[in-house]
Amino acid sequence: MSEAKKEKKKSSVPGHTGRSSLPPNVSNADEDEVPTMEAFGVIPRGANIKDYLEVQNIHLFKQTNEKNKREHHTDRYYNNKLIIRRGQTFDIQIDFNRPYNPEKDQFWIEYVIGRYPQQSKGTYIPIPLVDKLEVGKWGAQVIRNEYNSVSVTVSSAPDCIVGKFRMYVAVLTPYGILRTIRNSETDTYILFNPWCKEDSVYMDDEREIEEYVMNDIGIIFHGEVNNIKKRSWEYGQFEEQILDACLNIMDKAQLDLAGRGNPVKISRVGSAVINARDDDGVVAGNWKNDYSFGVSPSAWTGSVDILLEYHSSGLPVKYGQCWVFAGVFNTFLRCLGIPARVITNYFSAHDNDANLRTDVYLDEDGKTNTSLTKDSIWNYHCWNEAWMTRPDLPVGFGGWQAVDATPQETSDGMFRCGPASVQAIKHGHACFQFDTPFIFSEVNSDIVYTRAMKDGSKVIEHVDKSHVGQKLLTKQIGGDGSQDITDLYKFSEGTEEERLALEAALMYGVKKEIRDEDQQQSAADTDMDFQADNAVFGSDFKVTLTFKNRSTNLYTVSAFLTGHIVFYTGVLKSEFQNKNLEVTLEPSSSKSVEVLIKAHEYLSKIVEQASLHFFVTARINETKKIMAKQKIVILKVPELHIKVLGEKTVGSEMTIVVEFTNPLKKSLQNVALRLGGPGLMRTRAKVFGEIPMNSSLTWEQKCIPQRAGLRKLIATLDCETIRHIYGELELEVLDNPL
Repeated sequence: MSEAKKEKKKSSVPGHTGRSSLPPNVSNADEDEVPTMEAFGVIPRGANIKDYLEVQNIHLFKQTNEKNKREHHTDRYYNNKLIIRRGQTFDIQIDFNRPYNPEKDQFWIEYVIGRYPQQSKGTYIPIPLVDKLEVGKWGAQVIRNEYNSVSVTVSSAPDCIVGKFRMYVAVLTPYGILRTIRNSETDTYILFNPWCKEDSVYMDDEREIEEYVMNDIGIIFHGEVNNIKKRSWEYGQFEEQILDACLNIMDKAQLDLAGRGNPVKISRVGSAVINARDDDGVVAGNWKNDYSFGVSPSAWTGSVDILLEYHSSGLPVKYGQCWVFAGVFNTFLRCLGIPARVITNYFSAHDNDANLRTDVYLDEDGKTNTSLTKDSIWNYHCWNEAWMTRPDLPVGFGGWQAVDATPQETSDGMFRCGPASVQAIKHGHACFQFDTPFIFSEVNSDIVYTRAMKDGSKVIEHVDKSHVGQKLLTKQIGGDGSQDITDLYKFSEGTEEERLALEAALMYGVKKEIRDEDQQQSAADTDMDFQADNAVFGSDFKVTLTFKNRSTNLYTVSAFLTGHIVFYTGVLKSEFQNKNLEVTLEPSSSKSVEVLIKAHEYLSKIVEQASLHFFVTARINETKKIMAKQKIVILKVPELHIKVLGEKTVGSEMTIVVEFTNPLKKSLQNVALRLGGPGLMRTRAKVFGEIPMNSSLTWEQKCIPQRAGLRKLIATLDCETIRHIYGELELEVLDNPL
C-alpha cells in the first residue's frame, strides 16, 4: 500500500480521546458482528456441537392482532417487527431441535443495539432465566415447556435504551456459547411506556395517554388572540417507516445510545435536530415569503411527508415555520412514546437578551420610530410540551416540560430550547436548566413605549404589562376545541403570586431594566380604543378609533394611524397606510373616527398569513401625554370544501372531492393542492396552472381506507397570491364485515 493510501486509511478511522477506550456509539443502524460460536478454547476433535440444544425457530407474536402488540399498545404502527414498551412483560416461543431439559440445558436471550455492545452501557442486555420475574428488572421466565418448544415471558427494565435492538438466543455448551445467526425478522423495537409507573414518562390518566401519545391527528392554533384560528395537523406517528425515521433523527443528532433511555436528553437533542439551522436537521426555516425552492410552510398537511423525505435524502426539507417545527417535533416525541402536545402562545416575545422588555420607540410627536424599534412580538408562537420526570431538578418540577425546535436563539452553542419545567417557568425559577429564562420572558415581557427626543434623551411614556403572553392554548382532550393553559405558565397579572414569581426570576438572573417606580403612566382621564370590521381577504373594510375624555377639560388630540404588512413574527415588511387625525374631545365625552382600508392598498404587499398590523399613537396636545394601541387584523380567507363519495369502509374504494372558488378579482397562478389523512391515504399533491377570477376548481382523488374508526381528511391550497387555505372533513370508516 502506498504512503498516501496508508495516510488516507488512517485518517478515515474516527478518533477518540479521553477515558473511553471505544469510539462514540451514536448510531442505532450500525452493527457489530456477533459470533454464532463463542468458543471457550480449542474444541476437541470429534466434538459435535449439534449434540447440544439448538434453536430452530423463534416466534415473537408480532402481528397486529396478536397479544404482544395489543398489550403494548403498538398495534397501530404500520411495522411488521415486534414493538414493545419498556417496563412491561411480553411473550416469545422458542423451538429447539429436541425437548429442553432445565436440569441439563442452559439458554438465555440477548438484546444488542449499535456497535461495541457493553452491558454497563445498556447496549448489551443478557436476559437470564429466573424462577420469578421482578418489577424493574430484565428477566425471563419459562411458563410452558412442551415437546420441543418453550414459551417464555420476558420482563424489560423501565429505564432501558429506546431503539431498535437485535435479538439472539444463546445456548451454553461445554465448548462455548452457541448463538442464533443474525436474523432481522427478530429485531425488536423498545419504546417509552407512559402506562408503566416505573417509566420516567408515566401518566396516570388513560384519557391523557390516548390524546398525547396515541392520537395521530392534532389541532394547531394560530391567528390572533381576538381572532383565533385553528388547523388540523397529521402527526402520523404510526405510519409506515416513521418509527425508523424518528430513530434516524437521533442518529443524525449523534446522541450516544447510552443516553437514549432518558427523555430529557432525547427532547433536548430533538429540539436541536428538528431544525436545520446548525446541524443539517430535518426542517429548513424560511420567513421571507419566497418558497420557490421548496414547499410553502402553510402547504404542509402534516409531518409524514417531511419525515419520510428527510429519512430518504438526509437533506433538510424546505420549508418550515414555528407550527411546522412544532408539528414534526410532536410526531417525533409521540412516536417514541413520550407524551407530547403543541402549545400556542399569543403575543410571544422574542427576548434575545432575557431582559423582560420589548421596546417600542416613538418620536417627539408620538409617531413610531421604525429605525429605533428593533424588537418584535410574534402574533403567536408554537412550541411543544413533553411529559416526563425531572430527576435533575428538585422535587415538584416534573410533568410538562417546554421544548421548542424553532431556531430563535442558541443554547449551549446550538439552536435549541428546553426542556424547561413549566412549573419552574410559572414560579420564576429561572436558575433551572434548560432555557427557563428565555421561555419565562416569552410569556412575561413588558412592552415599553419610549419617546426618543431630538436632543438624544429618552422618556418612558407607557409600560404595557399585559400584552405579552395573553393566552396559551393547546388542543383539548378528546375534542377539536381549545384548552386554555395560560395559568400553567403564569399567575394572574397584578396578584401577589405574580409579583413573587417575577422577584424570583430577577433573583435568579433574569434582567429587568426598568423598575416599577421608574414607570410613567399615561393620563388616566383619557382613553383610546381601536376596533376593526370583520375583514375579508381582497375586500375593503373599516377600522374605528374611539377616544374617551373623562375629565371636565376640553382636549385636542393628534393621532397617527399606521398600517403595516407584517410577518406573523411581528417583523414589518412594508407600510401600506399612514394617516394623521386631529380630534377635538369635549369634556366628559367620546368621539369615534372611521378610516376606510382599501383592498388595493394592501393586496399587492400581503404576505402568507394575511395579517395586517395597525399601530395608533395619540398625543393629548394640552398635557403632552401619549396613548398607544396595537391591533392585529387577520383577513378572512376562503376555505377548501371536501366531500366523500362511495362507501366509507375498510378495503373499499371511495372518491374524495376537493372544491375551491377563487374569490379575487384576478387569476391565481400555479396553485398547489395537497390532500391526505392517516389511515385513509398517503398525502397526494397536484398543481393547477391557473384559476381564473371568480371561477372554481374541482379535484377528485380515489383512495382505499386502511383503518376503521373516526378519521380525518386534511387539504391545503397554496399559491403566491393567497396562502393558509385549509379544509378538513371528519368521517367514520366502518370495518369490512367480510
